[in-house]
Amino acid sequence: MHEPLPADRLRWHCDPDSLPFETTEEVEPLPGVVGQGSAVEALQFGIECSAPGQNIFVRGLGGTGRMRLVRRMLEELKPACDVKLDRCYVHNFKEPNCPRLISLPAGRARAFRRRMHDFAEFLRDGLPEALNSESIKQRREAIEKMGNDRIKTITDPFETSLKEANLALVTMQMGPVAQTAIFPMVENQPLPPEQYEALRSEGKITDAEHEEIEKRRDEFSRELETITEEVRKLRRRTAAALHSILEGTARALMHEVAREILVEFPGDDVQTFLSEVVDDVAENQLTRAPDEPFDPVSLYGVNVIAENEEGEGCPIVVENTPTLNNLLGTIDREFNARGQATTDYRLIRGGSLLQADGGYLVLEARDVLSEPAAWKYLLRTLRTGALDIVPAEFGTIFVGPTIKPEPIPIRVRVILIGDARLYYMLDQYDEDFRNLFKVLADFETEIPREPEGVQQYAGAIARMASDGRFPHFHKGAVAALLEHGARIAANQNKVTTRAARIVDIGEEAAFLAQRNGSDYVQAEHVESAVSATKRRAELPSRRFRELLRSGTIHVQTQGKVVGQVNGLAVIQAGMLTYGFPARITASIGAGSAGIVDIEGKASLSGPIHAKGFQILGGLLRHLLQLDHPLAFSASLAFEQSYGGIDGDSASGAEICCLLSALTGIPLRQDVAMTGAIDQVGHIQAIGGVNEKIEGFFDTCADAGLTGTQGVIIPRSNASDLMLRDDVVAACREGQFRIWAVEWVSEALEIFTGRPAGTRDEEGHFPDDSILGQAVAKATEYWVMSLQSPGTYFVEEGEEPEAET
Repeated sequence: MHEPLPADRLRWHCDPDSLPFETTEEVEPLPGVVGQGSAVEALQFGIECSAPGQNIFVRGLGGTGRMRLVRRMLEELKPACDVKLDRCYVHNFKEPNCPRLISLPAGRARAFRRRMHDFAEFLRDGLPEALNSESIKQRREAIEKMGNDRIKTITDPFETSLKEANLALVTMQMGPVAQTAIFPMVENQPLPPEQYEALRSEGKITDAEHEEIEKRRDEFSRELETITEEVRKLRRRTAAALHSILEGTARALMHEVAREILVEFPGDDVQTFLSEVVDDVAENQLTRAPDEPFDPVSLYGVNVIAENEEGEGCPIVVENTPTLNNLLGTIDREFNARGQATTDYRLIRGGSLLQADGGYLVLEARDVLSEPAAWKYLLRTLRTGALDIVPAEFGTIFVGPTIKPEPIPIRVRVILIGDARLYYMLDQYDEDFRNLFKVLADFETEIPREPEGVQQYAGAIARMASDGRFPHFHKGAVAALLEHGARIAANQNKVTTRAARIVDIGEEAAFLAQRNGSDYVQAEHVESAVSATKRRAELPSRRFRELLRSGTIHVQTQGKVVGQVNGLAVIQAGMLTYGFPARITASIGAGSAGIVDIEGKASLSGPIHAKGFQILGGLLRHLLQLDHPLAFSASLAFEQSYGGIDGDSASGAEICCLLSALTGIPLRQDVAMTGAIDQVGHIQAIGGVNEKIEGFFDTCADAGLTGTQGVIIPRSNASDLMLRDDVVAACREGQFRIWAVEWVSEALEIFTGRPAGTRDEEGHFPDDSILGQAVAKATEYWVMSLQSPGTYFVEEGEEPEAET
């Protein structure tokens, strides 16, 4: 006779008097998170180790305190940082489309920007004033006079000779160009050639006079070319001398200012930039037309894109929206009056990778992977150690001109937070991930229910109460929370570390306590919060129970039926899980199709359910050990199930249902079963055991408890039981039962009240045993098949070939 589990094994109760405090006011607040010793050790190594590739992946389920622990570790360890640098971009005069990067010690970028702004204002206002000073004017006038005097020494004798030859030198303006020509003199007035020709045609000038004038003009014209070239040279030398005074003075003044800046901000990149500024002013801006636009404040300014305070700790950046732009940075655009897009060094913006340079960047792996291209360029930056604010392949997607800033050398430690599924996916498919994220910090989802774990729970509650999140808890409320933690962990010997779920219950219990005017949160407040949380999410379960009560969904909780059994399944409603019974039926007859899974044929079963079903054939062969092939056709179905189904927790119930159909022995309908089977008959552990039991209990309670109803579970799940108090009470009063079994034969005996059967020395089962009748019936089907010519036998799950 199989005895049900005693009531005291169906739930662990935490005795409040076993707790070494009266309220959490007496408990030292826990600074960290519950039960994450190994994760703390891994995080400490990853944070303090400076070797390359030691980025960290924090692996664990949400709600276990991953982010809070990472923040606390970074704040408490205060790790030593690499030398922190401020980063600036300036105009690159040699390659205008590639702004130049300037790196400065921490806290110096803003001062450098201010000094360059003052320098630019000097170039705009002070330098022109200095170049227009009286001393410079006098020097320029002296050079101009000297040049003019030299020109006169050349041109005056020539003009005298022209006058003696009755010719004159006339300067004519031909548009923007001035030209010098030799005109004949008539009555002491120079005449243009066309007027002179008119006088000749009128006879006022003889041919001989004309010929003489033209001859002399030709001679002087050749001499004029020589003189003109000499004058040009003199004027060029004079202009060069004038510019030399301006440039020399300007360079001297600018070098003085630049030298002061360089003393304050030493470095090759600053020196190169200042030299380019001085050269650009001297070579391009001094000769600029007055109406040509020029803004030295814009051209020679400094765009600070990352700055740090001297003496501050490592930068710690938590990027909650890791888009590509937020990670790498952006280059903004401006639009001019004609609607054209423009950009330059001033419009470069840094991202979170740059903000975390020298420190730590914390990211949610799921968020990074969901942003287009963000993951790719994050790994590229970590691999190369160089940050491209706009990658080369992205430079063509913008309308208008683009720039490619000089890459920024950075060193940042990335801490990725994600779950196990993401970790294994990245590890399998991304080689860079394995090389760059070498530190794994694994978060436990549950910890042993030992004094240390109990104290950590109390310490976590004390910390949140100290922070003002809710009142302090009485020891009875802490005991109730511990029981709920064991319920979430589905283990009497462990409690969950998913602090978010415990905190949610704690906050609701605190609300109830405050509403009732209680100074402390009591056990009844926690119990009410747990019940309310479940009640708010139980609409799917409530509707299912209504369908059961109305008979729309047919599930029997009394009597016996051949080839029918109550299996158990679960559904998710947010964070909560609900169990419900599922009627499984089997039919069998002579044939050669083997065992057919109707869910599989309808493409409604998942791969785990399909595997569990395929095990049925192997188990049947092992149980019966026939000396001939199986010669029957059988089908199994989840009745009134129209959605997908997966998991193998019903395979134990399925084999019982199949053997019932084969032998004609009816199964109890007041007993449900959950448990997976293997090919030799072990009943194996499953998930959601508490919810499945409670789902069948609710169904039986709605129809009326008879005192005979119960659930068969795997023996390995017995320590997972944390059933509701009402279920435990019903079991204590004999109104409900829980059987824990290890073999399928035990389950068959509970279902039928008959012995499953044990082989004798000759290998035969007793005739009246379940397995003995199964062997006899299988042999009967085999004999029937011999009388049907053309029958082909196939393994379970295969399709029979057509007869030929």
